[in-house]
Amino acid sequence: MRRLIIGCGYLGQRVAARWLAAGDSVSALTRSSEHAAALRSQGISPILGDVMRPETLTELPEADTVLWAVGWDRSSGMAQRDVYVTGLQNLLQQVSRRSERLIYISSTSVYGQSNGEWINEASLCEPTQPNGQTCREAEQSLYSWRPGGGESPIATVLRLSGIYGPGRLLSRVASLQAGEPLPGNPEAWLNLIHVDDAAEAVLISADRAVPSPLYLISDNEPVTRRAYYSALAELVGAPPPRFAEEHPSQPISMGVTRTLAWNKRCSNTYARNLLKWTPRYPTYREGLKQAVQAD
Repeated sequence: MRRLIIGCGYLGQRVAARWLAAGDSVSALTRSSEHAAALRSQGISPILGDVMRPETLTELPEADTVLWAVGWDRSSGMAQRDVYVTGLQNLLQQVSRRSERLIYISSTSVYGQSNGEWINEASLCEPTQPNGQTCREAEQSLYSWRPGGGESPIATVLRLSGIYGPGRLLSRVASLQAGEPLPGNPEAWLNLIHVDDAAEAVLISADRAVPSPLYLISDNEPVTRRAYYSALAELVGAPPPRFAEEHPSQPISMGVTRTLAWNKRCSNTYARNLLKWTPRYPTYREGLKQAVQAD
């Protein structure tokens, strides 16, 4: 199979490694010559280009599967909406006759619920934060995509909870070890997915004979912020976590706001049943232990 990755970063590189191990050919778009060399060393065919410059996309190869896993690079000077919406539209125009399926990595931030309610693929999407609004707008541009002039869309949206795993814990570990107050309501819910489980969901959904247009990808158990950071602190030998909302007179670590608007619980029942996908790390307990050991 021929695979093309747009955004070959934390998640994309893990997907690429799995595809390569299966004998697939993998290409990836990158804006950086340095990153291109790194991709080539991993067996990935790099393509220098930028989704914000349509003229650089004309040489994209034909692909059985296109994975969009683009993260917003704040140093690029581009607004998030420009990259996520306009950049995606630029890509779709180029690959519409050169690909058979697209997997789009979105976010559970498209759900604006904030009272601890359970949500799933059928829940109302009324995002209240700019990131969620941008992700939702990008999703909507996929619904009318008809590659090759076909009758049915074959784009699949994977709404991922917060991705964590090796290399994604160091800043929080440093804050915990320093005893710095953490942002957010300690009793609010976190929804998480280990990066390896997210990669597995991509692989399975890419090869479904009849893909569903949407899956919510989260682990089996939402966790409060207090429980999550308490578990992390115990694993790294740090003192119990302290939260800014309980210490309002003290500065917040990492320069972020005190209160997060999101407070919902994500159900993965549909993805587990329809994709036959089973998380290797079903909860934060197993996933944190692996991530800390890998670091």
